[in-house]
Amino acid sequence: MDLGIKGRTALVCAASKGLGRACAIALADEGVNVVIVARGQEALEATAAEIRQRRADVTVTAIAADITTLDGRQRALEACPSPDILVNNAGGPPAGDFRNWDRDTWIAALDANMLTPIELIKATVDGMIERRFGRIVNITSGAVKAPIDTLGLSNGARSGLTGFVAGLSRKTVRANVTINNLLPGPFDTDRLKVTNEAAARASGKTVEEVTWQRRDGNPAGRFGDPMEFGATCAFLCSNQASFMTGQNVLLDGGAFPGTF
Repeated sequence: MDLGIKGRTALVCAASKGLGRACAIALADEGVNVVIVARGQEALEATAAEIRQRRADVTVTAIAADITTLDGRQRALEACPSPDILVNNAGGPPAGDFRNWDRDTWIAALDANMLTPIELIKATVDGMIERRFGRIVNITSGAVKAPIDTLGLSNGARSGLTGFVAGLSRKTVRANVTINNLLPGPFDTDRLKVTNEAAARASGKTVEEVTWQRRDGNPAGRFGDPMEFGATCAFLCSNQASFMTGQNVLLDGGAFPGTF
């Protein structure tokens, strides 16, 4: 399927590894020029080189910056002031017990996983509306639908973003600007390893035991491949997805047991 986005420009956050990297690759594979942002320059440049090797006809710009800071956002937007596509993503806050989290810990989680995406949407959505095309995809978490007790910071911050998007996305779609959320379940990423380690500490089990139980307990019998996630992101950014907005798309191998 031709997604109809060749020649568009995308700003992809936290794109050096994991799910953000997969989204950047999938978009570039469709002919989208990408500006990728991440804190670690070495991994970021490696991803940029890989994308250039896969698709020589797209422009790849790598910006080593912390997107959760004002300076980082300014640098990203200077490199990509008028994106057609915005993929919001940031590393999840640490796992733990809410009794140990102070106000500063909560504010850091909100800054990274709620307020940063909102600031980037604010900076780019009006231009998208004027141009009559825009696709905004927020990478949140399956924990928005099925909260994980050790990920309270993520549960709270990402749910706040979800509520904000629910309202705004109904106002922008008339101008062919859609805003949707992608909710990953257990994908084979560094983040999964961190949550498995936290679960192991809390349960007294080994990391290997927790990893095996979580993998075997998923209806799919495996963890997700990040490239599957990237392909879904690319579809949400396509011309064909123009009638889809304000949705929370769960990719978890069937782990969430609910009907809705």
